[in-house]
Amino acid sequence: MNGLGGLNKSEHGVGIGLVQLQLPTVVTRDDLARQTEVIVAMVAKARRNQGTMDLVVFPEYALHGLSMDINPEIMCRLDGPEVAAFKKACRDNSIWGCFSIMEFNPDGMPYNSGLIIDDQGDLKLYYRKMHPWVPVEPWEPGNLGIPVIDGPKGAKLALIICHDGMFPEMARECAYKGAEIMIRTAGYTAPIRDSWKFTNQSNAFCNLMVTANVCMCGSDGTFDSMGEGMICNFDGAIIAHGTSGRVNEIITAEVRPDLVREARLGWGVENNIYQFGHRGYVAVAGGAGDAPYSYMHDLVAGQYRLPWEAEVKVTDGTSCGFEKPVRTYGKTFKLAGE
Repeated sequence: MNGLGGLNKSEHGVGIGLVQLQLPTVVTRDDLARQTEVIVAMVAKARRNQGTMDLVVFPEYALHGLSMDINPEIMCRLDGPEVAAFKKACRDNSIWGCFSIMEFNPDGMPYNSGLIIDDQGDLKLYYRKMHPWVPVEPWEPGNLGIPVIDGPKGAKLALIICHDGMFPEMARECAYKGAEIMIRTAGYTAPIRDSWKFTNQSNAFCNLMVTANVCMCGSDGTFDSMGEGMICNFDGAIIAHGTSGRVNEIITAEVRPDLVREARLGWGVENNIYQFGHRGYVAVAGGAGDAPYSYMHDLVAGQYRLPWEAEVKVTDGTSCGFEKPVRTYGKTFKLAGE
């Protein structure tokens, strides 16, 4: 089902390219503008590289690097020049693109946001990272939920970002809302390599869903990102994997959302996305449709608490140099005099 990396694309296939982008250092507005140009050039490279490619995916932090700099001068806006450049690049090259921005937030810390733009240059998906990688990342928790859109060839697409993929509930939500392909962009560094691999596979298998995943690549002189572009089929098998660690390599494959749909309808054994809500349907008509999981009820009630909660040692970002927050979720910054 790989079609020689997508070179031989079938009638119902979707060609995906994962860009293992060189990790940049971005400090100033000029740096941001230069990195925007790098990404735009890579969109054009993806199109030249493979005429059958439908979607090119850039990693988290492709624009800003891994400094965790929250300087408002280099934060982006949806109506800013960086997003405009990405839209033009997709339109000029007739290709869908997935991009990462650190988004200015007037009411709190910046958002870590992901965008999917279609081949006409229109913004189709806008997502804010729900699970920042604490205690390392300072980003505001996302508040838009997980959108699912009609992508190339009508494939249902969802996007999550990096640490989101370590929570099985995130992939399950994508699939529950209909996603056939889940994109996971990341800036992970080498110590996460094994966890990255098995979560990408389990997210696919547990939800009968293709996962397309890519990290930043190379070094910025401080951090070493790993690339590891990886496309997993809906049975959990890896069908493309960038193991060389070569910067700016584009990992490609054809995926078949039509076969995802076929499996979700036809599988009996291990149709887990269906069976989760129909427990034991052999024994009881339609299966049990209850929610027997304490953590779900407690979370909805605002009472999520682990048995060892009081003993957890890292509960803020002070170990990574961030001040302890005083603002609660959903509240805005107070200006002086308010």
